Amino acid sequence: MEEFRKSFKEKNPNNKSVSVVGKAGGDKWKSLSEAEKAPYVAKAAKFKTEYTKKIAAYNKNQSGGGSHAAADEDESDKSKSEVNDDDEEEEGSEEEEEDDE
Repeated sequence: MEEFRKSFKEKNPNNKSVSVVGKAGGDKWKSLSEAEKAPYVAKAAKFKTEYTKKIAAYNKNQSGGGSHAAADEDESDKSKSEVNDDDEEEEGSEEEEEDDE
């Protein structure tokens, strides 16, 4: 379609309709022989293989990252300063207990 769009635009510079270009592209594709379609079909198969590998890797990362996501959710409820404040309060309460003795 990319190649066809370029040539169609050169031949029809005043056409602004996407649907006309799409229809003409479909008609052109139907008129091509199997031999003429072969390079495009091979290119599409190559892109599909690459896509399949990438989506499999993405899905693997998504399913493997579940344990980290739960820990991040707990921490995301508090800002870093609030988390540090909690640590300081715990340390302070231990010191108070020592002073009471």
